[in-house]
Order: sequence, then structure tokens, then C-alpha cells
Amino acid sequence: MSFEFFPPKDDAGTAQLLTAIEALQPLRPDFVSVTYGATGSSRERTIDATQLIAARTDALTMGHLTCVSQSVNELRGAVDAYAEAGVRHILALRGDPPGGPTAAWERHPDGLDNATELVELVKASGDFCVGVAAFPDAHPEHHDFDLDARILAAKEQAGAEFAITQLFFDADAYFRLVERVRALGCELPIIAGIMPVTNISQIERFASFSGAELPAPVVSRLRAVADDPAAVREVGVEIAVELCDRLLAGGAPGLQFFTQNRSKATAEILRRLREIQPHH
Repeated sequence: MSFEFFPPKDDAGTAQLLTAIEALQPLRPDFVSVTYGATGSSRERTIDATQLIAARTDALTMGHLTCVSQSVNELRGAVDAYAEAGVRHILALRGDPPGGPTAAWERHPDGLDNATELVELVKASGDFCVGVAAFPDAHPEHHDFDLDARILAAKEQAGAEFAITQLFFDADAYFRLVERVRALGCELPIIAGIMPVTNISQIERFASFSGAELPAPVVSRLRAVADDPAAVREVGVEIAVELCDRLLAGGAPGLQFFTQNRSKATAEILRRLREIQPHH
């Protein structure tokens, strides 16, 4: 079980991040991760946030790294910065183009073309444990499930040791993903990525996050209580608990919660999940 945070942009964001870390620390995550911006101050904020989180939690801390808008030398510099910060676990991602997950990919002239190449670079840079992304709803660029499975297998061959999925809401989509990659001989543990819906405005935003629409049954349950913000949040938490229960019962090795630097929904989901007999 793990939590994902993003680097704050200002002092207020740092205070919010620290509040979330302190609230979630008692839940004993196995690791926490920090998302990654491209070059310049965004990258520096990621390294700073990684160091801050590592100092505030006993959990293993993992940094993200993407190919977006960066040369090979810049990527190597980021890997070195993680090593200097004591971070030896990296989530290697191609990353979304500046135009969003459905925009055409443009490789940096002196950069890398995909996450498989990035895995190879990180593994060649030192003793790092490397994770990668997986897509239950298919990567939005090609929407080809079989291609996604082959790419995930290639990432494993390049040295990846685990995967974390993009957010999703259909447990069967996760199980189909696992089945496809296992058929190729890929044995990567695939951690399920979870993000609860806590307000109606998120319904549209999830498509921009993941490139996939929310399933119709999920949208229907949320729209049925759209006029009551508290009820929307309650239904969103219920949906997340049901999803997590099914995933764990079906053999998912773990859950990663995309916290958005907040703690209450994640803590509530885990509390309810742990009240279900198999998950004590």
C-alpha cells in the first residue's frame, strides 16, 4: 500500500503536503512516491519534496522520472540528484506530452523516446529499483490493449521490477491487463492505482488525467446524488472501497492511492477496507 504526492508550488502547498503526510503516516504505507515535472524548477521541486517526505516518514520514498522535454544528460542529472538525496527507487515514465495524454508524443531532440529506454538508462546509472506504468483502460495514444501488454513485457526485459497502473474504476479491466501480460510470460507485480471521486467536477477531469472516461455505472451513482456534495463524497468513497476489495480479493499485490496531497478520503477508504474481514 502506497501514497502518491506531488511537489508543492508554494508555502501554502508545502503546508498542505506536510499535513497530508502527517495524517497518513500512521496508516503505515510501504512506500510513498513523488510525481515529477520537467526541467528547471519543477524538477528541483520534485527533488526537494522527495527529501522533505523522506525526512517525515518511515516509509520507503520513490521518485518519479519522465522523458518529457529532457535530454539524456538532463535525465542522468536527475537520476544523480535522486541518488544524492538517498532515493534508490524510481518510477520511470515516458510522461504525457504538454498537450495532455491524448496529444501526439514529441521526443526531445537529445532525449529518449519511451519508458523502456528510460528504464535502461536508470538501471545503467546505478543500483536502482525501477517501476513503470501500466494501463488497465489502454494507453490513450494508441488504445491497443495487446500493444500495451507487449510494451509492459519489454519494460520488464529492460530491468523494471514492478508496475503501478494509471487510475481506473473497473476491476475487470485490471484483471484483463494482468491476464494479457502473464500470457506473454511477464511476471511484474502490478500495483493498482486508486483515486477516489470526491466531487462532481472530477468526473470530467478524470478523462484528462487518464485519457479514459469513467465507467457509466460509476457516473450514474455519482450523478444520482449530484445536488448533495456530502453524498457525492460518500458515494465516491464507497466506490473506491468496493474496487479495492475486489482487486485484493482477485490477487492484486497492492494499492497505490493518488492522494492529491490530501489525506481524508484515502484514510477513510483504508479504514473501511480494513473493517472487511480479509483485509484486517
